[in-house]
Amino acid sequence: MDPINIIIGLNIIATFGANYTGAKKGVKTKIGAYKEKPKTFLQWLPLTFSTITLLLLIVSVFQVGTLEYAEEYQTIRYIGLAFYLVFSWVQIWAFKTLGENYAQEIIIFKDHQLITKGPFKLIRHPQYISQMLLDLGAAAATLSFILLPFAVIQIPFLFMRASFEDKLMEKHLGESWKSYKQKTGSFLPFIG
Repeated sequence: MDPINIIIGLNIIATFGANYTGAKKGVKTKIGAYKEKPKTFLQWLPLTFSTITLLLLIVSVFQVGTLEYAEEYQTIRYIGLAFYLVFSWVQIWAFKTLGENYAQEIIIFKDHQLITKGPFKLIRHPQYISQMLLDLGAAAATLSFILLPFAVIQIPFLFMRASFEDKLMEKHLGESWKSYKQKTGSFLPFIG
């Protein structure tokens, strides 16, 4: 098997445990106390894309739906691998930083708190930018022509979800959210 794909496969296994704890918290939100949980396609569609991209990445690790691994593509593959590895762990860092405020759904808990530490010190949506960049990186690292379209298609939905969340947070957290928003960027530090 290709060494880059072995590294990706090992990272999938390593990050699975960390993602499992986030998913377990997400299940708790279905039965937990909350103030608001909007009914919108943005609740399920980005999560569905995320699941599909993970499944397509696993298939791509076995060189199904990929271009031939020619020498002239190695630089692209190494850069893609770096993005995939770094941002898969930045995403986990974001989930862990949110702690009890983490949910897979768009939700405001009864005791919701504004988190402004870790990656949230600079940007409001590190989990979404990480999802975009890790999926694009994975597509480049595996040269997957089946993963790339899904990685690209999900981007506008992640932007829409982030915007929706911003409005919901402002509605419930008021001035503290507005102050935080002025100090941070949406997806990049100090932008948006």
